[in-house]
Amino acid sequence: MPKIDVYNIEGKKVSDIELNEEVFGIKPNEKVVHRVLVNYMANQRQGTANTKTRAEVSGGGRKPWKQKGTGRARQGSIRAPQWFKGGIALGPKPKDYRYTINKKERRLAIKSVLSSKVLENNLIVLDNISFKEIKTKNVVKTLTNLKLEGKILMVLPEKNENIQKSARNIKEVKTSLVNTINVYDLLKYNKLILTLDSVKCLEEVYA
Repeated sequence: MPKIDVYNIEGKKVSDIELNEEVFGIKPNEKVVHRVLVNYMANQRQGTANTKTRAEVSGGGRKPWKQKGTGRARQGSIRAPQWFKGGIALGPKPKDYRYTINKKERRLAIKSVLSSKVLENNLIVLDNISFKEIKTKNVVKTLTNLKLEGKILMVLPEKNENIQKSARNIKEVKTSLVNTINVYDLLKYNKLILTLDSVKCLEEVYA
């Protein structure tokens, strides 16, 4: 089982913990992670791009000039695609890009990324984190004590407004809950902070 140090918010080591090998110690499956990541990004697409065809734009109720004798090219409507303010030919229409993926693959992808964090020493475990008030400097001080830089994802076991609102003004820091984590966020943020309770919840869900 992988063993990792446990710190407090002052940045001091207080103990260590053995992580569940089924969740934090598997061999990362890059192919599954890629498939789940693509699925997540596809599901985020709005698909609301829309253009009007010649049947949907206003005007063009009659032929602009007679078929023959004018010396100009024949035209059936001023709303044909080649006309100014005409319809768009082969333009995008609203589309749903969502598709489902196997639940086992989603779970394997999460475990693969969590295991990668352990292998790369990008997982930090805190014994506990709590603030008496909402202040951004509380989070900044904690990250400074832990000597963390870059993009940081803090995963909490449950909703905590003091922590979440204290962290939301920091550009490269995001808070998430155990039941809402996804592969995209785990990959986007290079450092992952978990509390002991978060670790316990993850092991209960994914083991």
